[in-house]
Amino acid sequence: MNILLASSEAAPLAKTGGLADVCGALPKALAQLGHEVALIMPAYRSTKKYPSEPTGVELRVWIAGREVRGTYRKCQIPEIGVPVYLVEHDMYFDRDGLYNNNNEDYADNCERFVFFSYAVMEAVRLLNIPVDILHLNDWQTGLIPALLSIYYRDYPEYQKIATLYTIHNIAYQGVYPASAMALTGLHWKYFNWLQMECYDHLNLLKTGIVFSDGITTVSPNYAREITGNPGGCGLEDVLRSRRDVLWGITNGIDMDEWNPETDPHLDTHFNLETRTEGKLECKLALQKQMDLPQRTDVPVIGLVGRLTEQKGFDLAVELIYQKVAAGEDVQWVLLGSGDPILENRLRELAAHNPQNVAVSIRYSNELAHQIIAGSDMFLMPSRFEPCGLTQLYSFRYGTIPVVHSTGGLVDTVTDLTPETEKDGTATGIRFSHADMEGITWGVNQALDVYRNRPELWKKMQDTGMNLDISWRQSAEKYVELYEKIRRHQPRQ
Repeated sequence: MNILLASSEAAPLAKTGGLADVCGALPKALAQLGHEVALIMPAYRSTKKYPSEPTGVELRVWIAGREVRGTYRKCQIPEIGVPVYLVEHDMYFDRDGLYNNNNEDYADNCERFVFFSYAVMEAVRLLNIPVDILHLNDWQTGLIPALLSIYYRDYPEYQKIATLYTIHNIAYQGVYPASAMALTGLHWKYFNWLQMECYDHLNLLKTGIVFSDGITTVSPNYAREITGNPGGCGLEDVLRSRRDVLWGITNGIDMDEWNPETDPHLDTHFNLETRTEGKLECKLALQKQMDLPQRTDVPVIGLVGRLTEQKGFDLAVELIYQKVAAGEDVQWVLLGSGDPILENRLRELAAHNPQNVAVSIRYSNELAHQIIAGSDMFLMPSRFEPCGLTQLYSFRYGTIPVVHSTGGLVDTVTDLTPETEKDGTATGIRFSHADMEGITWGVNQALDVYRNRPELWKKMQDTGMNLDISWRQSAEKYVELYEKIRRHQPRQ
């Protein structure tokens, strides 16, 4: 099969979150299954540090009555493993951030990704890319299925293309005033409640859902959640109307990058047999780096992610305040950035409690690896979590995840219960409510097992480290869906 993935970001070229991890890893896994795969994304400023070559091909797009020109570059990134086409237009993409600056969205985001959508469609023709499956991701590519159905389907090179649209986080929908419909180049008749309009606004995520041949999201449980309220964030009705072509496929991880035996970010490597000694060394190294007292006997709880209420960091901050005030012997290590209020509260916590709390307000892939390897448990109190990746990374390093029972965290973390303890399948602790009572219960449960039931703790570590969470099995499920939607005539 010939597969073209379109995404607004892909690691390591450009990243703001899990979308980049997926779109940087899935193409390689698909290619390893024997398929012809390519990736197309914008040529952001961050992509320019990677070697690429011009294709010599220019595209011309009409947006709101004016001609906009761009070009394509091509590169081969070992981590991605397939050809990558970069859509070049410096006015749109050569900026400090991908979608915003100083936490404010760019005013022309709709126009930028309308241009990108046309550039993806034109690439098929201009670059002679054979495509059976066009795999699209999130609102930034939501216009593409509509363009294919309305404008491009009559051309020979487009007639057999089927579209699969993946929703990575339904909270981000690409919603713009009705006047933005003019930017799309599509007739106003499509601005209706059944297709592109939602509450008197243009909704690009809804557009992708309506016009695609198939829809996926990044875990089976999240696929169920988004067909109801509040999980659907206002789109639950349209998703229910397309339930027959909606599937959930849990993300995998790059087992080479996240490998405690070879991780270049760690001074001490370990495997299942050497885990106990290796993790102690990693804990001591993490404590030293974060200026915490170096102690092997104290439990270390790690947190990495965007400092937002969605990720539950407000609950985590309050819990840390309570635990520190109570004098509980626990060390907390946090890495992330986001809400300025949460950032300041964390800095304050660390400044007043240097024996127990260490904070790094930034993004660092290297430190993320070190926190996951050196922590005893990893806390994810997300209010909603489409899939989650850090709990999967934690399994690889023998770090027990403590998570809220939502989205993909339900699919991936087997809760410790009397039944799962007996059959040896438990891999973590899940708490049912994203509130102070829930997070406190979850952390206390984990601390109790860590302190008082070391053999059970080791068994849970073993079970997690033995899991097959590679991209291969996820890629195989995507291929099954590609074949399923190809068997049906593309929707007109």
